[in-house]
Amino acid sequence: MVHARDWVKSTFNADADIEINKIFRMAVKMNSSDIHLQAGSPPILRIRGHLTRLEMPPLSEGALIKLCFPMMDQRNLDIFHRDGGADFSKVVDYDNEPWRFRVNLLTQLSKVGMVARKIERSIPPFEGLYLPPLMEDLCKYDQGMVLLAGVTGSGKSTTIASMLDWINHNMNKHILTIEDPIEFVYTSDNCLINQREIGQDVIDFHVAMKHAVREDPDIMLVGEMRDKETFETAIHAAETGHLVFGTIHASSAPGTIPRIIDLFPADMHAAIRAAIGMSMKAIVGQKLLKTIVDKPGRVPIIEILLFNATVKKLVMEGEDNKLHSAIRIGKEEGMQLFNDSLYKFVMDEYISREAAFEVSPNIEELKMRLKGIEVKGPSIL
Repeated sequence: MVHARDWVKSTFNADADIEINKIFRMAVKMNSSDIHLQAGSPPILRIRGHLTRLEMPPLSEGALIKLCFPMMDQRNLDIFHRDGGADFSKVVDYDNEPWRFRVNLLTQLSKVGMVARKIERSIPPFEGLYLPPLMEDLCKYDQGMVLLAGVTGSGKSTTIASMLDWINHNMNKHILTIEDPIEFVYTSDNCLINQREIGQDVIDFHVAMKHAVREDPDIMLVGEMRDKETFETAIHAAETGHLVFGTIHASSAPGTIPRIIDLFPADMHAAIRAAIGMSMKAIVGQKLLKTIVDKPGRVPIIEILLFNATVKKLVMEGEDNKLHSAIRIGKEEGMQLFNDSLYKFVMDEYISREAAFEVSPNIEELKMRLKGIEVKGPSIL
């Protein structure tokens, strides 16, 4: 039997059409968003939000290793053995067209597993994503930081790609992306675009950021804020005249603040709050919800926190519990809560009331609004 621990030398060949490519091509053919492979189960595809098992025999662990490990070059193989998992990109041709996937090879219950996310070949425009009009305004800042917050699979990367593509078509800037791995590939229009992939184009994120300040970018995409070093470097870039986009795993826009603060030791909290207050322009929380219509299949439920004077003061003074009220008060500026987005999509008959209630952070408030009763929040003064 093949064991993962024994596969220490990479057999990666970028030109080889390896066996697992058949599963990737099947995912493209069936318009699947994700592929799940685990020992003891046939391949599973996520289609329109539903997990669908393919009519294939269950995969043994040995078969799974033989399928997955040829995708990893030596760097990713070493990372897999060191960390118990590895992230990388993969490109597969289908009908003479290249399709990109973001692959996560993992270990669960001491066995190998894989999850791959299909990256759409074209970057959808704002109107194709059903985003609030204010999202366009977030692209027009000269400097500062804009974060997209959400859980895995909430559409953060697609939204940011759409924002950068709008900038590409409407402004004259130098855009630099630092990604691990690269997801969307941009075609330069009015902007000059350079994309660097960790491990392939540069050894690690910190070296990439050190080089970035010498590469004359106007706008930077720094990918996911995973640790304090990443956030420190990104906020420094925002403080020194760049517009920085990034993503973070958080359940809401206000909830992003304590999520960032928790990355740092207690003696740095005041300084980080000050840096956020000075440089953050907006935090956008996002969820994806299945629709009750054929197209679109899913819509983004959006929460927007703009850093006006009130929000800056609340963040710098540690009053995160008042940020929801600040959003409610700031609706005339374009801010919105998740319930505002849910209300709109229910009224426009894109989503069901039941689906909206399942994800609403305040179900009773949403029910009252759908009955025509406007709810006012508490004062933050």
